Amino acid sequence: MLMSNTDRPARLHFMANGFRVLAPGDHVVCAVTATRIALDDLRYWSVAKQEAYASAALATEAMTPA
Repeated sequence: MLMSNTDRPARLHFMANGFRVLAPGDHVVCAVTATRIALDDLRYWSVAKQEAYASAALATEAMTPA
């Protein structure tokens, strides 16, 4: 039986120039807003924190010291 990756969060390892899929899925969750980000739309992440962000503004907010 084939398993579908639809509606399943992927587990990724974020690197400087991309990411490696550790567990298949169709999306990841934004670390700031908890919204779903389709893997095809994923553009922003933190290598140090291993977190994904839905936009550049959210990534900047998460990485700016309080």
